[in-house]
Amino acid sequence: MRVLVLNCGSSSVKFAVIDTVSKEALSSGLVENIGVDGHFKGKGPVDKQDYNFDCPTHAEAVAAVQKYLGEQNLIDGIEAIGHRVVHGGKYIKSEKVTQEVIDYIRSITLFAPLHEPAHATGMECAMKFFPTLPQVAVFDTAFHQTMPRKAFLYGIPYKFYEDDAIRRYGFHGTSHRFVTAEAAAILGKKPEECCFITAHLGNGSSCSAILNGKCADTTMGFTPLDGLIMGTRSGSIDPAILFFISKKYGYDIDRLDKMVNKESGLLGLSGLSNDMRTLSQAASEGHVGAQIAIETFCYKLAREIGGIAMALPRIDALVFTGGIGENSFLVRKTVMENLKLLGYEIDDDRNMKSGKESNHLISKDGTPKAMVVATNEELLIALDTEAMAK
Repeated sequence: MRVLVLNCGSSSVKFAVIDTVSKEALSSGLVENIGVDGHFKGKGPVDKQDYNFDCPTHAEAVAAVQKYLGEQNLIDGIEAIGHRVVHGGKYIKSEKVTQEVIDYIRSITLFAPLHEPAHATGMECAMKFFPTLPQVAVFDTAFHQTMPRKAFLYGIPYKFYEDDAIRRYGFHGTSHRFVTAEAAAILGKKPEECCFITAHLGNGSSCSAILNGKCADTTMGFTPLDGLIMGTRSGSIDPAILFFISKKYGYDIDRLDKMVNKESGLLGLSGLSNDMRTLSQAASEGHVGAQIAIETFCYKLAREIGGIAMALPRIDALVFTGGIGENSFLVRKTVMENLKLLGYEIDDDRNMKSGKESNHLISKDGTPKAMVVATNEELLIALDTEAMAK
């Protein structure tokens, strides 16, 4: 099946046409700056396009995607549409898109205010421009809904869980689910036979403990702000820090929100950048802020891995994925050096080659397995869509 995968954000629409047999993207691209001066960028079998256009709403963005795919001679071959949705709330698996699903996504806007309205609008636009195609919503949070109560509850009054569903939801679920299946296949096993710790590391980062193919615990929480230090997000901090800063500097709720989401993490620690490539280069040249950011990021990551390991009876493999996890040999090396208590030892040659010549392994023989597995969230969305659309 050929599936159009749409990821509708607050001011952008990412798209890809995935062939579920070859598992390749036949076309992909992005519409950004929706509501301002729209910018389209796409590549396909006929040509690449890159241009600015008037794009006041998501409707114009989806129309631009439809037009481009027609010009690439792909439109008639598309058989279904899969939507990436950040927060699924009550949903524990992917769902066919109906008006009920769209209405529910709008009803949990407070859970992800920048994303949920855009997802709902994107679905409505897709139904307008592709009225005959089945559509499926794939939720970032769904994979984590197998967590036990002791893992997803917070230490706040229980009524907030009962009345408002405030709990740990977890994110990056499509990525964690994808690499769980891939890592199991690499080991010659089924996912339900494996226990993994998966580390999705990018501008947003999270770790998950995978017990017999299902999520037992994860680091992101009620929102994607919780857990690991990230590109611009603080990760877990003492809540009283916010009270202190508010009282001393007069920060209101919106200013605090901006600080912990946009000005913290690697950017805030380094004072230089949120990009690990930039920081790694700067650190090698003696930039103290970059060195501080990397060592703190790696130590806190190792500490979270050690903590989340308590959800498992054993660890069959530690799996690195995501932009940083797949590409930063420095981060992987530093993290594993911080995990010596668990027996991890890195093979420097394997690590420098990202495990490409050692069946994904970057650990020394005879030591606990650590590996690099490339994620492919678009493919997983396409496969889920194919399964539900048939």
